[in-house]
Amino acid sequence: MQSRVRFHDQQTAEVAGSLHEELLAGLNATPKFTSPKFFYDRRGSELFDAICEQPEYYPTRTEESILRAAAAEIAEVVGRDATLIELGSGASRKIRLLLEALQPACYLGVDISRDFLLDSTRRLARDYPWLEVHAACADFSRPMAWPQGLSGERPVAFFPGSSIGNFTPEEAEAFLAGLHDLLPAGGGLLIGVDLIKEREILDAAYNDAAGVTAAFNLNLLERLRREFEAELEPASFRHRAFYNECDSRIEMHLVSLRDQAIRVAGESVEFEEGESLHTESSYKYSIDGFAELAGCAGFARRAHWTDRDGLFCIQYLESLA
Repeated sequence: MQSRVRFHDQQTAEVAGSLHEELLAGLNATPKFTSPKFFYDRRGSELFDAICEQPEYYPTRTEESILRAAAAEIAEVVGRDATLIELGSGASRKIRLLLEALQPACYLGVDISRDFLLDSTRRLARDYPWLEVHAACADFSRPMAWPQGLSGERPVAFFPGSSIGNFTPEEAEAFLAGLHDLLPAGGGLLIGVDLIKEREILDAAYNDAAGVTAAFNLNLLERLRREFEAELEPASFRHRAFYNECDSRIEMHLVSLRDQAIRVAGESVEFEEGESLHTESSYKYSIDGFAELAGCAGFARRAHWTDRDGLFCIQYLESLA
């Protein structure tokens, strides 16, 4: 059966080239870093789904419980017949908790992992035959435009999973300001925000006993070998994750176990023993602190929902003129 998914490929050769430049700039910086976007090839996306199943990793199950319990209230606030745009759609799992309640005119999944995106949106189109489904392969952390041909009365962006925490607060404000420019006045943003909590809960969530998060982090090195012509030994690095209480963020690193030189895209990058590559930050917010940040980007909070333990929050923001 022919797929009903309308695919929009926004990953041009120019964008791919800029990814190489961005990767090398981070590797040559002091301290070294990469953007979390480099985690998400097909294998990385599969490993992240596995992380979400680990008992220590509370964000996914907590956010899903909020969505499940509040679906009717969310539908009342958001309204029906919207163009529902999921940023970082992944397996399109959480959106399923909202589709029947929201009854959107159409759905657009946006993700950087092309194959994973196509698989998930095809399953969504199969399971919801009444839904108009679009898929855009794009790096939503860069300036982008909504594809042409989306139906619906108004766009509502859905950004679950506390992915906003991967940006610094300054980057988060700039990202939200960019979304504000894409949304008309009255357009909406339904966003998941991980809340500040005890260090023990946070440290455990990013150091699961099964080692899935470690495998996810180390898969970055495998992807560099597969797609960026890297010459390196993944076994010469180890996973490290910890809560930086001063900055209210989890940090993930790949730590070099020895002095070594790796080559990426034809360039040599030197590591000293113990030197790390900072692969991800995950900032945590208070409920009102995040609403204040969103306000600086042109949004007003219209509603929010949280779990009884105060681990996670979903906020509905409206774009102001």
